[in-house]
Formats: sequence, C-alpha cells, structure tokens
Amino acid sequence: MSNEPTDTEPTHDEFTPDSDDVEYPSTLRITSLPAEQAQAAAVERAERWEEGEEVPHVVNFEDRARLRQLLTDRRMELLETVMDDPPESIRALADRLDRDVHDVHDDLYLLAEYDVVHFEEEGRAKKPYVPYDTVRIEVEFGLPRGEGSDPAVSA
Repeated sequence: MSNEPTDTEPTHDEFTPDSDDVEYPSTLRITSLPAEQAQAAAVERAERWEEGEEVPHVVNFEDRARLRQLLTDRRMELLETVMDDPPESIRALADRLDRDVHDVHDDLYLLAEYDVVHFEEEGRAKKPYVPYDTVRIEVEFGLPRGEGSDPAVSA
C-alpha cells in the first residue's frame, strides 16, 4: 500500500493513465520524514488498510530540499487550480493560469510522476485532475520527546 519514493525518483517507472476502476483515498499526504520513520509509518498504514480502514496515500521525501523543488509556488498554484476546478485540457489550464502551455505540461507531468496529478484522456485532450479531496503537506523536524538535552536547561 505504501508508495514512498526515494529522494531522486518516484516509486513507479513510468506514468500510466488511470483506469476508471481505480479508487483513491480521500487524502494525499506529502511528507518529509527520515527513512526509518517513513518505513514505520508505511507498515502502520498497511496494517490499518488490511483491517479495512481508509488510509491516506503517502509520498515521502527524506530530503526537505527535494520536497521544496517539487512543490514550488507555481506548482502549488497549479495544483490548487486543478483541485478547485478541473480544466478541460492542459492548454485550458495554461490559459487560465496565464502561463506557457509547455511549462504547465511539464509541471503537470512532474506532479503525475509522484502520483499527485492524474489524467483522463478525451480524444486528443488530456484532462488533468487530482483524485484526492485533500492534499496535506507535512514536514517534521526536531528531537522526539525524551531524547536530547533537557528542555529546562537554557543555552
């Protein structure tokens, strides 16, 4: 059930169009956690999924810099626009955002590599859409409670 890419590439080898019978969870979580923590979370989600609970789809980046490279302000705007009102085509989205169609195409396909954006083909047009109701971005840092220096000691 886990779909957690390495820092350098998405979990799948190439983009394949969605089929109508694929069901997606309501939430996509994009996280930045260390490998051990991400693996433990994936195991916990798999156990919950096996018990019949809906669990979010998770894309994890061990390196926050890689997450920031993917989710630039322009891509976040694009993502929000697609979620709010899915366009009829990539060109229609580019027009709506007043951006170059090739740049929008590249951004959409990059997001698709990470399973964030999907496409529905209608004739020659590809309609981008986000199959999740919510996209949550989570970045954690700091020491877990009980580790490191005493919080009562000031520097």
